[in-house]
Amino acid sequence: MDSLNHALEATASAMASVLFFDVGAGIPLIVALLVLTALFFTLYLGGVNLRLLPHALKIVSGKVPEHGASGGEVSPLQALLSAVAATVGLGSIAGVAIAVALGGPGAIFWIVVMGVFGMASKFAEVTLSMRYRHIGADGKVYGGPIHYLEKGFAAKNMPRLGKLLAMLFAVLCLGGALGGGNMFQSNQTVKILIHEMPALAEFRWAVSAAFALFVGLVLFGSIKRIAKVAEAVAPLKGIVYLACALVVMATHASEIIPSLMLIAERAFAPDAVSGGMVGMLIIAFKRALFANEAGLGSAPIAHAAARTNEPVREGAVALIEPLFAAFIALLTGLIVIVTGAYETATMEDGVLMVAAAFASVGQWFTILLAVNVFLFAYGTTIGWSYYGEIAWSYLFGKRAVTLYYLIFCAACFAGGIAHFSVVVDLSDLFILGMALPNILALLVLRREIKSAMRDYIAKLA
Repeated sequence: MDSLNHALEATASAMASVLFFDVGAGIPLIVALLVLTALFFTLYLGGVNLRLLPHALKIVSGKVPEHGASGGEVSPLQALLSAVAATVGLGSIAGVAIAVALGGPGAIFWIVVMGVFGMASKFAEVTLSMRYRHIGADGKVYGGPIHYLEKGFAAKNMPRLGKLLAMLFAVLCLGGALGGGNMFQSNQTVKILIHEMPALAEFRWAVSAAFALFVGLVLFGSIKRIAKVAEAVAPLKGIVYLACALVVMATHASEIIPSLMLIAERAFAPDAVSGGMVGMLIIAFKRALFANEAGLGSAPIAHAAARTNEPVREGAVALIEPLFAAFIALLTGLIVIVTGAYETATMEDGVLMVAAAFASVGQWFTILLAVNVFLFAYGTTIGWSYYGEIAWSYLFGKRAVTLYYLIFCAACFAGGIAHFSVVVDLSDLFILGMALPNILALLVLRREIKSAMRDYIAKLA
């Protein structure tokens, strides 16, 4: 296991030196680009974040049916739930708890703010994905940044650059699927299960192998099978976590208002231990982007499989994702603050910080957290397995996809026994790295997005 950790540390160090550098005041380039992109598209698209949100809610509730919809494998709601299952994972639990521990209570305010602004980035990338998706002869849908980079840049007379960036995105997406979408999830799942059942500590490898097996059972299927599992898991994990969070807050009802005031106060006047204002913002934005994935180019891959003839319609549906992720992040932040669980925690604690908050209700209550963690981790892992499959198929062809499944399951096992800090580093590097080619595509093709949005709104009128 030590040799595995050393190898992962070396990989993380090498990638960090290539993909990230400081643009000033300790701000990583990737984080700065993602934040600025979210702000740009919020303004450029005229506040689409809230403008089309009511319409999106009507679509997923079935109040605005699209007659004659075609070109996909799953319904818009299933596509949304597949994306939510992949997006809203342990980044919204362990990741947010880490943000509070390192950046202080004020970090929660900025995580929620980034969730709102990130809606515009999500709308832009999903709309593009729908415009440039490819449907194979077997009916399988291929979409996401890989395809709008290749096809969109070719239409702009930049085919070589588009192809190069598409390959770069595919490599990073594959790494993200194996890292943050897989290893991080299995790592935290194994940790909370061992925390609840200490007797399993000597059999960490067996727990990790069992989780990998559960993933493999769904992996050898398709987006249709993943969508069906996501359709069951996504609402369930949200409902269970909401119920548990409400119980924790009800137990500490007197601390809710003071905690909200503390979040607001520390958002603009953070403690020195959190690195000051800039340090807190970096922590908050980094964890927010990991939680909602807006601008990273991951969710558009799932949305591309939706049955619809209107790209903007699916882009509107995607607005719900970052908002839901922000809500879950707020719940997590509140429960670790009202219980004081964050005060003595460190980055290594991760999900155990939330376990401490749950334990304030009763030691037995942490069992429900273990159930929550499994649902969140499982949904995210199978969702990211599909993202990785699309990237693998682009790089190596469809025939070798079985090998990808085996590698994915092996990475799931490795994540469960690896050191947490190494897993977090790799997750951040690969997943945030995906933003580089994706943001460039969004900016180059921005006029297509705006034009499509205007035409769709005109049709609604």
